[in-house]
Amino acid sequence: MCVVNLLLTMDLDDERVAKRRKTMLEDDRGVGQQTTTEMETLPHEIIVDILSRLPITSLVQFKFVCKGWRALAQDPLLADMQLSWKAPTTNPCLILHCDFPIRNQLYFVDLSVHNHDKDKVKRLYVPFQTSLPEFDVVGTCNGLLCLSDSLYNDALYVYNPFTMDFMELPKSRQYSDQEVVFGFGFHQKTKQYKVVKIVYYRNTSSSSYSRARRVVYPQSDVQVFTLGTSAWRSLGKVAYQLIRRPSEALVNGRLHWVSRPRRYYPARRLMSFDLEDEQFREVPKPDCGGLNRCNFHLCVLRGFLAAAVYGNYGKLEIWVMKDYNVKESWIKEFSIGAYMPKCLKQNLVRDRPLKIWKNPSNGKVVRFLCLLDNGEILLEYKNRVIVSYDPKKGKFTDLVFQGIPHWFQTVVHAGSFNWINTPS
Repeated sequence: MCVVNLLLTMDLDDERVAKRRKTMLEDDRGVGQQTTTEMETLPHEIIVDILSRLPITSLVQFKFVCKGWRALAQDPLLADMQLSWKAPTTNPCLILHCDFPIRNQLYFVDLSVHNHDKDKVKRLYVPFQTSLPEFDVVGTCNGLLCLSDSLYNDALYVYNPFTMDFMELPKSRQYSDQEVVFGFGFHQKTKQYKVVKIVYYRNTSSSSYSRARRVVYPQSDVQVFTLGTSAWRSLGKVAYQLIRRPSEALVNGRLHWVSRPRRYYPARRLMSFDLEDEQFREVPKPDCGGLNRCNFHLCVLRGFLAAAVYGNYGKLEIWVMKDYNVKESWIKEFSIGAYMPKCLKQNLVRDRPLKIWKNPSNGKVVRFLCLLDNGEILLEYKNRVIVSYDPKKGKFTDLVFQGIPHWFQTVVHAGSFNWINTPS
């Protein structure tokens, strides 16, 4: 049933091509002739190496041709090679999370393909959607997505959108009045995937905070789940109040967030969580001024920690930390001028579903996504339009994708057949 649903969401032309290839192979074998393709005469390692360089959409079609090719696509060596080829400058797959009007959907665009499919948006099948109709994307790592229940924060899934493998994580401790910050990542040294859940909560029997302009959660509980284990672990309290949004940058095995200003500590801080030793540490900020306000977001550029700093009228500066944890290594890499996509110049506010749309953009016009292999910068404007910017020419280009949803939040994703071996 899952295979059928996936095929239904893929492009019909691609499906017919795959069926024709499969029919030709079956016809050849049906007349008593054992056919052997030229590819099958190559050494196994060479075949897997070739497949690992294909776009993820081509591999999805490849695995449905015949049983032999499906077995090749399921080889763990293929997933390892795919990840080794995913260099920081490789064009990614874009996952579009759409939660408007109500029911959540995931779509994707594969920017690594070099044919007409790169301009098509396709819907992804979420096999557990009946159990998780409303979700947030906690993070993406090595081809895996982590999704959380956006209504109650009690359900978490790790999911490969191209193999449809998924696992539901055990329930963690819940509090009656809480606020949750998530993170999801992988540490190269330990070879472990971990989900971090930072819970801020308060005693509901206390009324000392009821008159505050913003609800204050004075207590905290850091919970960690290592994929492949059976239970969550509590690390105790955290001394920092982090902005309520998932970690935006995984660099050197560390998840990164921005802290909220506090009464006696008004400055915002860059905080990291090491997935190996499970310790929080402060990371030095760039000296670009104004970072004490909520006018920047963290990102990753060529594998380095970066900060996209907002200026007046939609201007954007990209600062990059060239030597991790060294304050003096922060440099301004790009300055992007003000721009408004053509389709947003009219009716920008009138047709926005303010009371339904959950994905926050903090009121900012533009959000940095990634750097493409041709040197152009990919930007998202108002959860509506994806734009490429050529820093050499100073030119903006609105990207047009067939079937793109009306409202979305873009997740930069490295598509692969990766999965996690867990004890049964």
